[in-house]
Amino acid sequence: MPKREYVSRWPIASSKPKKQRKAYFNAPLHKRQKFVTAPLAKPLQRELGIKRLPVRKGDTVLVVRGDFKGLEGKVVEVDLKRMRIFVEGAVIKKPTGETVYYPIHPSKVVITKLDLSDSKRKEVIERKKKAREEFLKKLREFKEKVTTSTTPQSGS
Repeated sequence: MPKREYVSRWPIASSKPKKQRKAYFNAPLHKRQKFVTAPLAKPLQRELGIKRLPVRKGDTVLVVRGDFKGLEGKVVEVDLKRMRIFVEGAVIKKPTGETVYYPIHPSKVVITKLDLSDSKRKEVIERKKKAREEFLKKLREFKEKVTTSTTPQSGS
């Protein structure tokens, strides 16, 4: 059976769930990196000026949903094929007695500490911060424009 083709446009234009799922599950690995994005903890958001980043090996995360809720640990592995992450301490025991890491979806964790050993990641953070600041500036300008144009003019 031939492998299904990936839709090159993301997000895809179709609203059909079938096509959305096909695009998601047949995405190439370089696109899947974006799917393993998790929100940053509130103090980290204020410090860096951004809200979310893709999870990487070495980041410290806090699990906020599921059986391991409340567990904080380092990311041991990021599985792009399954779109799951593996966290230190989130382990299960197999019937053979072997302990294995439990796969956790990145949307169920919050990044509490970033691994900034990679200079490219620092560049990404700066780029996202700059884009967010520009967006917020435009938003404030638009709100001011709307409020000044809708306020009733008194006098005449």
